[in-house]
Amino acid sequence: KMIEAGTDIFRLNCSHRRGGDFERVYPLIRKYAAEMGRKVEVLGDLQGPKFRVAELAGDPVPLVEGDILEFGLCKDDNDHIRPGRITMKPTVEQSALMKAAKVGIDLLIEDGLMKVNVV
Repeated sequence: KMIEAGTDIFRLNCSHRRGGDFERVYPLIRKYAAEMGRKVEVLGDLQGPKFRVAELAGDPVPLVEGDILEFGLCKDDNDHIRPGRITMKPTVEQSALMKAAKVGIDLLIEDGLMKVNVV
């Protein structure tokens, strides 16, 4: 329907991709564009690294202005987020973030809705 309505480019958001999404959608876009004789482009939107936190140990952890909390890489599979500590899975990008997090640097959380300062 979108191609029939005139869509000539589809943006695939790589930030929110789940396994198999693109492998399912991309061939469909190509198939229907070919059937309709339309030139349709596909744009892969690569936002850049987005840092993902680990699992919660229990209830959500509220962040209160003025609180001091620790950011760290998960030490093992049981190192979950808990009050006072936010953990991240030890990926290449997140390890680089930890090395770059120097005193005075601001980190944005929740797509920029919150800002924390490294002390």
